[in-house]
Amino acid sequence: MTVAVLAVIGTLLGSIVTGTFHHLAAGRAERAAAAGQLRRDRLDAVTTLASAGSDHRRALWMRGEALLRGADDAEREELRARSHTTRSAITRPLVALRLLVPEPAVHTTAQAMVVATYDMVDAATSREELIAAQDAARAAHDRFIAAAAAYFAAAT
Repeated sequence: MTVAVLAVIGTLLGSIVTGTFHHLAAGRAERAAAAGQLRRDRLDAVTTLASAGSDHRRALWMRGEALLRGADDAEREELRARSHTTRSAITRPLVALRLLVPEPAVHTTAQAMVVATYDMVDAATSREELIAAQDAARAAHDRFIAAAAAYFAAAT
């Protein structure tokens, strides 16, 4: 009888230990999946913002260049509307980046990139000013990418 009781207790303890290990393994797998998804979301926010910034910089270049060469009102209005669309496309990834990426250096350089790009509107007073503003926006873009790369390198 004692042997049978010990066998039952051993079986129950074995089941409890096995169940605990399975539960812990499942929790680790869920945490790893969530961490992987968060990393993908962070990368998406960075790359989408970088792309939107480049698109807006190009639209502002075309808009400024058209103004400087004396393009007609219809062309300038079309380019202005396009630049409003590209500016609007910056908002979602900028907000996502601020919410998902906890690194202040990434936030600072992202904001600096956006502001430097927006500053191109005011630089359409001469070709030299427009080129200088575009160069400044490109440099800010590169600093943002470098800060984001450093963040992701440190996070792995």
